Amino acid sequence: MQMSISRGIFVSYFALFLCVCVVYEPCVQAWSKEGHSMTCKIAQDLLGPEAKHAVQMLLPENVNGDLSALSVWPDQVRHWYKYRWTSPLHFIDTPDQACNFNYQRDCHDPHGVKGMCVAGAIQNFTNQLSHYRHGTSDRRYNMTEALLFLAHFMGDIHQPLHVGFTSDEGGNTIDLRWFRHKSNLHHVWDREIILTAAADYYGKDIDLLQEDIKGNFTDGIWSGDLASWRECSDIFSCVNKYAAESINMACKWGYKDVKSGDTLSDDYFNSRLPIVMKRIAQGGVRLAMILNRVFGDSKEDSLIAT
Repeated sequence: MQMSISRGIFVSYFALFLCVCVVYEPCVQAWSKEGHSMTCKIAQDLLGPEAKHAVQMLLPENVNGDLSALSVWPDQVRHWYKYRWTSPLHFIDTPDQACNFNYQRDCHDPHGVKGMCVAGAIQNFTNQLSHYRHGTSDRRYNMTEALLFLAHFMGDIHQPLHVGFTSDEGGNTIDLRWFRHKSNLHHVWDREIILTAAADYYGKDIDLLQEDIKGNFTDGIWSGDLASWRECSDIFSCVNKYAAESINMACKWGYKDVKSGDTLSDDYFNSRLPIVMKRIAQGGVRLAMILNRVFGDSKEDSLIAT
C-alpha cells in the first residue's frame, strides 16, 4: 500500500487511463458515479483554505481542481493487475442477520488478511495523507492516489449495502426487479434509487439533487445533526461508527421485507430515498472533516493514534 509516483507521471498515467476506460467499462461499482460525485462535491464545498489548496496540488492538472472528476477512479482500476489488491477494500462482509459490525471479526479479505476492508482502507489512506504538509510529503506514499482512494472509500462506507451480509455479497445475489427492469438489491442502493429520484423529481439534473441534499444539512431537516456527524476523536473509532451505521441501516431499510424475485417500486423507493440522501450527505460532511484535519493548520488532536 506504499507507492510513490510523481504528480507529473500521474498526470500522464491518468491520461492513458482515461483512454482505456472509454473502452473498458467497469462491471462493479459502489455508490454510482452520481453518488460518489455528490459526496466529493459536498466535501469540497466544506474545505478550509489549507485543505482546499492541498487537494488542488494533489489532483492532476487536467481536472482543474475538481475532486469529483476522479471520484470513481478506484472502481475503474480495481480489476487492473496493479490494483487488484484494492478490490476487497470497497466493502465489508458481516455475518448474516447479525446486523452489527466488529472490526476484528469482519475487516479482512477472503484470505483472512486483517485490515483489508473499507474501514481499514480509510484508516490507511488517512494515515498516509497525514504525512502531507505544506507542499512536502513522505516519499513512501503516493499522496494523489491516497486522496482518491480516501474520497472514494468514504462514499463506499456510507452506502449501507457495502456493509452487508456475507452470503448474498451485500445484496449482489438478491436478484429482483426495480419497477420494470431487472436489477439486484445492491445495485438498487448503488444507483437505482439515485437515478429514479433524479428522473422523477429533478428533471434528471443530479446537481439539483445535490443542492437539495446540501440544503437539508445547511439549514434544513438535518442541520441540527451536523455537529454530531463531524465528531471524530480518532479515525479508528470513527470508521467503526460509520460501518456500524451502515449495517444497521442495511438491516432496517435495505434487506427488510425484500427477497429474490420481488418487484420493488414506489413504496420501497419513497421510504428509502431519504436514507440514501442522508448517507450521501454524511459521507461528504465527514470526508471534508477528515481532509480539513489532515491538511489543515489547526492544533486539533490528530486523527491518527500515536
